[in-house]
Amino acid sequence: MSIKNNRGIINYNLDLKNFARSNRKNLTVAEVKIWQEVLSNKKTGYKFLRQKPIDNFILDFYCSKLLLAIEIDGDSHYQNKNYDLCRTQKLNSSDIKVIRYTNDEVINNSEGVYQNILKQIGLRKNELKKRQNKKSPC
Repeated sequence: MSIKNNRGIINYNLDLKNFARSNRKNLTVAEVKIWQEVLSNKKTGYKFLRQKPIDNFILDFYCSKLLLAIEIDGDSHYQNKNYDLCRTQKLNSSDIKVIRYTNDEVINNSEGVYQNILKQIGLRKNELKKRQNKKSPC
């Protein structure tokens, strides 16, 4: 089942709205760092949202224009690899690309993460452009 409705709008579980709001007020150290140093104020050239509900998930950061999710994996993710894999596959099946960084990467190498995010954004723009060109009959 797609997470998009018949108008192409991405659905989300309304029960997650308050939880996402609470998460925005209680970001991890790594999430605060990446938000302040990389994703806020369109430093990438794109608007990212924090703790965005999509389907039955809450994404750490999400850019709707690029259909791009950025996940910061803390210790709990090491124990839930199967859940993360299934979640990523479901998002990918709805054209949302997921990229992941560990807390360690963000905290100890934020410049490297920033450069990688810029690279991933460029790759994603090209993917979406190619997909759009294939759809166009002209």
